[in-house]
Amino acid sequence: MKKIILTIICLFAVAGAGQSVRRELTVDWIMQGQGLFGWTPKNVRWARDSQKVYFEWKKFDAPLLGDFETWEASKDGKSVRKLSEEEKKNAPPMYGDLAPDSSATVYAEDGDIYLYDHHQKKRRALTRTTEVESSPYFFSAKQVTFQRGDNLYLLELADGALEQLTDIRPAGSPPEEEKGTDSQEDLKKESRRILTTIEELAKKREEDKAKRKEENPRKPWILPARHTVSSLRLSGDGKFVIAVLAEEGEKNKKTIVPNYVTESSYTEDIPARDKVGDNQEYTKIAVLDRNTGDQKWVALKDELERPLFTRDRSKAVIRALSTDNKDLRFYAFEPDGAKVRELAHVHDDAWMNYEYFGKYGLLDDGTLWYVSEQDGFAHLYTVPYNGGSPTQLTSGNWEIRNVEISDDRKTFYLTTSEAGAAEDHLYSMSVTGGPRKRLTQKPGGHETVVSPDGKAIADLYSYADTPPELWVSSRKITQSPSPEFASYPWSDPPLIEIPARDGVKIPARIYKPENFRAGGPLVVFVHGAGYLQNAHKKWSYYAREYMFHHLLRDRGYMVLDIDFRASAGYGRDWRTAVYRHMGGKDLDDQVDAVKWAISEHGVDPKRVGIYGGSYGGFITLMAMFTQPDVFAAGAALRPVTDWAHYNHPYTSNILNLPYKDQEAYRKSSPINFADGLKGSLLICHGMIDTNVHYQDSVRLAQRLIELRKENWELAGYPVEDHAFIQPTSWADEYRRILKLFETTIGKKN
Repeated sequence: MKKIILTIICLFAVAGAGQSVRRELTVDWIMQGQGLFGWTPKNVRWARDSQKVYFEWKKFDAPLLGDFETWEASKDGKSVRKLSEEEKKNAPPMYGDLAPDSSATVYAEDGDIYLYDHHQKKRRALTRTTEVESSPYFFSAKQVTFQRGDNLYLLELADGALEQLTDIRPAGSPPEEEKGTDSQEDLKKESRRILTTIEELAKKREEDKAKRKEENPRKPWILPARHTVSSLRLSGDGKFVIAVLAEEGEKNKKTIVPNYVTESSYTEDIPARDKVGDNQEYTKIAVLDRNTGDQKWVALKDELERPLFTRDRSKAVIRALSTDNKDLRFYAFEPDGAKVRELAHVHDDAWMNYEYFGKYGLLDDGTLWYVSEQDGFAHLYTVPYNGGSPTQLTSGNWEIRNVEISDDRKTFYLTTSEAGAAEDHLYSMSVTGGPRKRLTQKPGGHETVVSPDGKAIADLYSYADTPPELWVSSRKITQSPSPEFASYPWSDPPLIEIPARDGVKIPARIYKPENFRAGGPLVVFVHGAGYLQNAHKKWSYYAREYMFHHLLRDRGYMVLDIDFRASAGYGRDWRTAVYRHMGGKDLDDQVDAVKWAISEHGVDPKRVGIYGGSYGGFITLMAMFTQPDVFAAGAALRPVTDWAHYNHPYTSNILNLPYKDQEAYRKSSPINFADGLKGSLLICHGMIDTNVHYQDSVRLAQRLIELRKENWELAGYPVEDHAFIQPTSWADEYRRILKLFETTIGKKN
């Protein structure tokens, strides 16, 4: 009998070796998150000698809130090891300012300043104080500046001598010598006239003051009301301090987010952002004379950024953004006299996407390079420091997604979509332009770091069905997912193009069940915004949704995941198609995708659902309220319900200001169309969401109550912000979504 059982076990083992066992997906299993598909390596950087790579990473079974560990890999990728806590302290920093001779990097950590010696491969603390120090820079190979409080300091590395370069005091500080009333001043004068002792003391005080002023003629600068110091930088000649100041908007009102589940057991308020249209913080620049403390303002009305210097600090540029975000200008900057001279100007009738395409810099001769969409796609331009017309170095119906410069300053490393919008690849190109050389080959996504000597690449590579892993010199050095992850045959969803009503082709991913029959259900997934793409060959930012779509597919649902108008990756016109009307063309694209699925695949028009989070939640609401005959069920997760309640930087770009463009806000805000709800609606929202506030969903709930709507529900998640963290919250949310679809469109009428 034992032999028979053993034989059967062996037969099963042989059968299993030749074919994968298809796991039945469940919401709880999928929503393990990183405990299933792993943690992505981060902070990848090379040692200055190009012999080792350092990165932060943790294994799939590490505690959810546990710290990342620091790892080290050899240049050939053959040796990989985790560093001890002591070794971790002496790993090269991710960020900082490199010394002119590349021998050291100075950086801030936990409020102190450190210097990392690249030859000795060790760090040492330059400050150890209870005050917060930040923003260190090399002024020379032997001198470092840093900011402490509102002032700039110069540290001599050889002997530790410290000099305070500014005397900047907070707004409202009392002046050094405050005069009294006329009567009080007259009494003081009379006391000096009558009493010899008083006169002698007063003269001694005046002499001491004059002596101090002679030794240190710098006068203090009391900041204007509502102004605070953002950053301080010493000019290349050491004569001036460039102060970037933030002026708080007058009468600006900040929102609060109540936190109900706390260690104290009391409700605690989380300070949050303001709302679009309120008076915003404004950035300006002043130049201070290092010796006298005299200051001059840079005479520009735009929103300014801190100056960017050439490596020898002989030249500098300032980038300025208009308050309506439609104009971007670059200026040559001379601290002496706070003078500026325009180098380049880029305009967009809708809005500048400077956060995504905001890469810019200076070559050693002062040549300005920047990325702009001025020809319709994001490309690279240069302008001589002495002025002239911009030179376009790249062109085509593709975009540059990242730019870095080689250590010798002779080569641009460009990450582009030249091979297709669905992929990222690394190319090298001379800083003067010309042919590009492709450096990555495998289809998918590549986030790369080239070694300082230019001979090796650290590549964070992913594919549609493969989570990101770190590769060094073409050798994979991490294995992030749990072994369980491989127990299901994850697919590479086909990329398709869906015709829209205006003739364009909408990129999409399709998840189609095997033997899908006419009359089956369809779910449309709507990704979030900011600026995002999801129909690609990379591991998705929406990893849980990717797995959930496999679950739906296994249960007979077709799923469409489209890159609707305003998605990233398809040029300026695609990006700005929602200007002054969110929920317009972007929603039309969802509807057109449904119509295509009905005509091409026989989807039952009465069995269509839609869901998504953040912007996807917003579109879901617009779909359920304004297209009730197209969508029978929808799950809106952390949705914006009224754009007048969202933040200023994002919303004002697209819809202008609420009190200046009420029409744009009214036609873009779902709460205005809630009476159109017919189908079944689920709303899920984190209650400590500091991005899209829970208040958004609460206000919509009240509106639905007033309209006497019955086919909706609101689920609040007490410990979750905009992006959920706890697997239990994820699982609860997606069980509700699955139940919604199963009980509505999942059942054939």
